[in-house]
Amino acid sequence: MLDLIHKFSLSFLARNSFSTSCVRVRIYTRTGDKGKSSTFTGERRNKDDNVFEALGTTDELTSVIGFAREFLPESCEHINKELQEVQCIIQDLQAAVATPKSSSKQRHTDKTKFSGAHIDTLEYWIDEHTKGLPPLNNFILPSGGPGSAALHMARSICRRAERRVVPLVRDDEVDEAPMRYLNRLSDYLFTVARVAGIACGREEFIYWQPKPRNVKKSE
Repeated sequence: MLDLIHKFSLSFLARNSFSTSCVRVRIYTRTGDKGKSSTFTGERRNKDDNVFEALGTTDELTSVIGFAREFLPESCEHINKELQEVQCIIQDLQAAVATPKSSSKQRHTDKTKFSGAHIDTLEYWIDEHTKGLPPLNNFILPSGGPGSAALHMARSICRRAERRVVPLVRDDEVDEAPMRYLNRLSDYLFTVARVAGIACGREEFIYWQPKPRNVKKSE
């Protein structure tokens, strides 16, 4: 895994419109070979630290979102664009998580502060998509075609990402906004998974309680 400092250096180049065509950057740094990695401020922590657990899970989340986008039907192009925006926002969320308060100066936290306004955008999208969905009266099982099923996978990973951020918020290492965003994002992913399934003409599979069966075992 690239060191976070290395990652942020590349992001800085991109944000400031510097040409990277003449910059020869190695994909490996060797700085993490002893089980430690760097936060945004350069602090070295063990790779199983809560900060890196949260970063790794959000990285997994955005990867699965990208995977899901590849299976969405053309009629869901608007959702595809929303998901691309979400992936960019997750990148900013990771920057906030990678800047723990206990080892950061004000200039660091100001630079990587995560905006709670992104939560309002998610809620707006959820409300708009819900208008075209049938009422939710039962538990829905993950399914609905490749795109919908992949979005359900992203939703479950999003829940885990939220759980990984909770300890950082509890320890006052990270503000609540990233945690709240992930909480709302899982609701959004559930909603668009339903939209994608219906767009593919798939019927929603509703939970029903299977009755125990008396199966005769062979000797």
